[in-house]
Amino acid sequence: MAFIHLDQYTIKDYSPGAPIWKQLLWFFIGSPIVKSHFLPISSLKVWMLRLFGASIGQGVNLKPGVRVKFPWRLTIGDYCWIGEDVWIDNLASIVLEDHICVSQSVYFCTGNHDWTEPTFDLRVAPITVRSGSWLAARSTVAPGVEIGEGAVLSLGSVAVRDLAPWTIYAGNPAVAVKPRVIKSTELLNA
Repeated sequence: MAFIHLDQYTIKDYSPGAPIWKQLLWFFIGSPIVKSHFLPISSLKVWMLRLFGASIGQGVNLKPGVRVKFPWRLTIGDYCWIGEDVWIDNLASIVLEDHICVSQSVYFCTGNHDWTEPTFDLRVAPITVRSGSWLAARSTVAPGVEIGEGAVLSLGSVAVRDLAPWTIYAGNPAVAVKPRVIKSTELLNA
């Protein structure tokens, strides 16, 4: 006897946030260009994301292999670096503020399922990454998480709860290991 009935799964009131023609254009044209390893031109990829509704600031650098589910639900501030093979799985909105480093193969997950429901209902929640943060390679950010200003999520760690500002986190689930201290910025202001 099955207690889970995936055959009765529906998205209920969830909407991808764009008409089907726009989703298809993104799937067949926009997405392949943005994630291409053969077109390593960041400005072209930024232009394509903007064309499909993303809000992207100046000085953003997109590396090859970046995947974006729905660009119309993506906001990237100024001077952010998005590393190779980052997966922005944004069923809900994702906001990356300014001066953020997202290293190789980071996974942003905005969708989940209600495992208490026999129909495995979809649940989505936005992700926000505050300015000056660094998400190290192969780290993962769960639905609804806010990464505090200047926080660091270390190599391969998994953020399932909000991260406090200016704190370094490690592990699965990620826990605070020490404060992040920035050396003097006098040279930057000279």
